[in-house]
Amino acid sequence: MIEGVYLHPLKQITVPKGDLWHAFKASDEGFYGFGEAYLTQIKSHQVKGWKRHNRYVLNLVVLVGVVKFVIYDDREGSITRGQFQEIVLSPRDNYQRLTVASGLWMAFAGVDTNQTSMLMDFIPELHNPDEADRKELSEIPYNFNV
Repeated sequence: MIEGVYLHPLKQITVPKGDLWHAFKASDEGFYGFGEAYLTQIKSHQVKGWKRHNRYVLNLVVLVGVVKFVIYDDREGSITRGQFQEIVLSPRDNYQRLTVASGLWMAFAGVDTNQTSMLMDFIPELHNPDEADRKELSEIPYNFNV
C-alpha cells in the first residue's frame, strides 16, 4: 500500500425495516476534524481526476455502485514514490472507508456496468477550490480499463 493510504472496514447492521450503514465517527482513525461532507457521482465507464489535495485528508465511502480509486505517489522523500495503488470499493462487496493523505494524486472510475455510482467524501475543512492541484488524465500515464 502507498504510504498515507488506509482502508477502514465499516459496519453494516441488518435491521428488518432497513439496514444501517456506518460511515464515519469523530472517534475513528483518520478523523482530522470536520469541515464538510459532500456527495459526488461517477457514471459507468467514466473517469474523474487527477486531483491532489495539498492540505485535506480525504475520507471516502462508496454509497452506490462500484468505484475504482487509483492513487499515485509523487511526493519527494516518500518510500512509495512512483507507485500506483488501486482500490475497488462497493457497498455490496467491499464496504470500507478509504483515507487518502494530502499530497497524493487520486483519480476514480465508475466500474459498475448497471448504474451510476455515488460516493461521499468527508474533508477536515470547508471546501476551497484553490487548495487542490489538477492534471488531465493523460498527464499521469495509467490505463484505467473502463
